Amino acid sequence: MNVASKDAPRVPPPPPIVKTPTLIRHHGVSPRPYKVARGYSIAEVKKLGLSVIEARKLGIYVDERRKTCYEENVKRLSEWIEKVKRGEILPPPPTLPKVIKVKPKKRRVFRGLTSAGRKMRGLVSVKLRETHKYKWKRKQKERELKKRHEAKRAKGGH
Repeated sequence: MNVASKDAPRVPPPPPIVKTPTLIRHHGVSPRPYKVARGYSIAEVKKLGLSVIEARKLGIYVDERRKTCYEENVKRLSEWIEKVKRGEILPPPPTLPKVIKVKPKKRRVFRGLTSAGRKMRGLVSVKLRETHKYKWKRKQKERELKKRHEAKRAKGGH
């Protein structure tokens, strides 16, 4: 494999093409025969002699849900890989799957009025200021004083 020159452009791989599904609303005739897919199927990548991780490191998107294998996609991708090997073009950055961290759900209901609940929600230092009872009492007091209680938090209110 030749080393690519520094002035070689970064060219993404050609987009994979798949057949458009036939929908009932189109009465059996699809509006266009082919569409651009999310990525190459595992079978198409394996035909080129690459693993899924190697393909992603070359900047090739791999759709693991697709089962089809189109010869046209294999041919287009092999031509692109040959150009990369010759050093005419540089591959784009890797397309490894993004890791999304999701916080686990705490599975708690609102328990702010009991001592254990207030302690759990961090309300011991703020007393009852963050509970519903305090909120309703405060709103009632503002209504009696004829204050615009909604204007307190709105933009531009007095």
